[in-house]
Amino acid sequence: MGRGSYTAADWASLRSSKRLDRVSDAGQIFTGKCAQSQYDSRNVRMRESRDPMPGMSSTPIIIGFDVTSSMGYLAKTLATRTMNEVITTLLEGAYMSDPQILLAAVGDVKCDETPLQVTQFESDIRIIKELMDLHLEGGGGGNGGESYNLVWYFAAKHTSTDCYEKRRRKGFIFTIGDDNCHPDLSVVEVGQAFKDRVPYTLSNLELMIMAQKYYNVYHINIANGTPENKKVFRNWRESFPTHSTEININDIGYLSELITSIIAVANGVDVNTALKSISPDAALAITRSIGFIINNNNPGGVLVF
Repeated sequence: MGRGSYTAADWASLRSSKRLDRVSDAGQIFTGKCAQSQYDSRNVRMRESRDPMPGMSSTPIIIGFDVTSSMGYLAKTLATRTMNEVITTLLEGAYMSDPQILLAAVGDVKCDETPLQVTQFESDIRIIKELMDLHLEGGGGGNGGESYNLVWYFAAKHTSTDCYEKRRRKGFIFTIGDDNCHPDLSVVEVGQAFKDRVPYTLSNLELMIMAQKYYNVYHINIANGTPENKKVFRNWRESFPTHSTEININDIGYLSELITSIIAVANGVDVNTALKSISPDAALAITRSIGFIINNNNPGGVLVF
């Protein structure tokens, strides 16, 4: 997948037809009553990111977002603003070549009917159209975590990319939410989510290492100011200190700038250069966030794992 081009006219047409500038609730955009079978991870053998034509070098990007009960606003923000801005910025900038984006709706494998939904890798307006096809299950079990680690397993075992296979270059994974990640995936949970058979429980460290072979992996915590959420972020920092950051819930409108700036810095762009390329307001909002993922021993901005 991934053939096509993204245009401002396509976005304007979709925005008008779906009345995205008028929606007040995620339910007005995501109207499905259940997950569509083609997006259910149990039915996905492989998602492919391929070079569209000779001379083009595709870069796969996976953005996984929490769709449990408290996170409907995140899906709405992605559909009405963030994804268009991410796509436009990546296409206009020099941060990477030929981006192809796959979106993943993340739930809780311990209790949700469909804990992971995944679109195709796309490079045109289908990115947002397929996003709107996803079902917001609104589950989650109040059990201390969500299953962001499903995205890592999926990326390692169920994606195939020219970026890695032809050039040994990594793509990017971003998971976004406001909760802890469950500490592992059991044999039963892998079977439930993917119909795969594994011999033993996979820890988050093992899952991260599996995904990191093919992708630069990051988690963005949505900081809502509660003591519980502050503890959540501390847990992420303890587990993956250079691969986790946060953005204030009041700055969620700058999520696209955070994602594209992380990509820029990971690809060798100086931090100041990346921040100067966005608006001053955006730079102020995400400077602290960028700081969390920069290796303190390498002020030039190289990210490590």
